[in-house]
Amino acid sequence: MGYGLYVITDERLSQGLTHPEIARRAIAGGADVIQLRAKECDCGYLRGCAAEIRAITREAGVLFIVNDRLDVALQCGADGVHLGQKDLPLKLARRLAPEGFIIGASASTLEEALAAERDGADYIGLGPIYPTASKADAGTCCGSELLREARPRLSVPIVAIGGISEANAADVLKAGADGIAVISAVVGQADVAAAARRLKAIVRSASQRRASARRASSKKI
Repeated sequence: MGYGLYVITDERLSQGLTHPEIARRAIAGGADVIQLRAKECDCGYLRGCAAEIRAITREAGVLFIVNDRLDVALQCGADGVHLGQKDLPLKLARRLAPEGFIIGASASTLEEALAAERDGADYIGLGPIYPTASKADAGTCCGSELLREARPRLSVPIVAIGGISEANAADVLKAGADGIAVISAVVGQADVAAAARRLKAIVRSASQRRASARRASSKKI
């Protein structure tokens, strides 16, 4: 299962939708991964949302990742957790997690990405690629140049994040991203499912181009 269209929930940006409803509509539009990101919620509400999204994603066959909170991810039976540079150390999370549990890691430099891979990350959330208002602590933009630099150096999937929209998603994928993580481009839209569907079409087109390029390359050998 790939990371193509990776949608991160955020009730502050949604137009009155709860985390589970965001997830449900994003999946209807073709999301491959749902990440529950609810930094300001109380623990009880977070756990309730996690349990509901776990049921929704399991039925749809979609990956479910919890941001930051390994305890919540394990309790609800999520597929994985996503850790930032200041969160629980990845090596410790790997020791605590069961076999097959996905651990993603944020990185904004090649050095951070390589270190995360060495520590056992299953994928790298690389960014912010472009300026973004969805995450106040996102840091300095690294641009698509970092994607081009990182792709041949990393063996795990790269999920690009930060300011990605319908206007630039194709460029990001062309630069080397295996998937795109979005918040406002889907969650902040009036029709979440339609926004996800348009981005998924861009992801699918990029995947088809890569497959065609691989076939053409193999015929030359």
